[in-house]
Amino acid sequence: MCLIIFAYRVHPEFPLLMAANRDEFHRRPTAATQFWPELPQLLAGRDLQAGGTWMGITRQGRFAAITNFRDPSRSAAAPRSRGELPIAWLEGREAPAPWLESRLAAADQYAGFNLLFGDRSGLWYWSNAGDRGRRPLEPGIYGLSNASLDTPWPKALLGKARLEKVLEQEISHEALLDTVQDRSLAEPEDLHPLELREAMDRQLSAQFIRTPEYGTRSSTTLTWSEDDRVSWQEHSYDAGGRELEVRREEFGLESPAD
Repeated sequence: MCLIIFAYRVHPEFPLLMAANRDEFHRRPTAATQFWPELPQLLAGRDLQAGGTWMGITRQGRFAAITNFRDPSRSAAAPRSRGELPIAWLEGREAPAPWLESRLAAADQYAGFNLLFGDRSGLWYWSNAGDRGRRPLEPGIYGLSNASLDTPWPKALLGKARLEKVLEQEISHEALLDTVQDRSLAEPEDLHPLELREAMDRQLSAQFIRTPEYGTRSSTTLTWSEDDRVSWQEHSYDAGGRELEVRREEFGLESPAD
């Protein structure tokens, strides 16, 4: 997942609203979102190469999403797959703070990542790169790409501005999807202050990426309402950016006593 735009505890009816793009090599095998047969409480897509996921939610209200962290100095393969981390949270039962504490020692076994994770009690951010942040999030509108949370990359700034406008109208998956669908490239002068100077940086500067080998494989939108109703929609795309299918799920979260 390479771009996540979300509003946390800002809208009076929806504690969490989110739109996210997963960018990946087109050759990497992937299964579209579904409830996993061996983990029937878990709704997520699946990376068929390493077995993990980039974004998921459970019927009990545990949520996680992960992005890669752009760090040319850490180009060597890591011992463990980042996609393990969302699954570890989604399968668990610990509260966010102790779960995070138990994972810190293994953080450098993964390539650079940003992880959003949480439950009804709160939403947290954790990274093993950049500012190495780890904290519960305050209410607000956030943008997360391949740098620390709220780094002002053009694609993230655009998404946040569009989400602000969405919050002023009737909430819909279509409106949320539009916040992460811009296909225009950022201007070079907007990337240089962020030390993004390579030719590929501009190719990847669009919200929705299209290159022959790498690009936006799927876009996911999520609404989590005040009455604990979850609505999830995933659009999958081919290498040309054409839509392949749409998957939708809607369900009520189980009560804590269930």
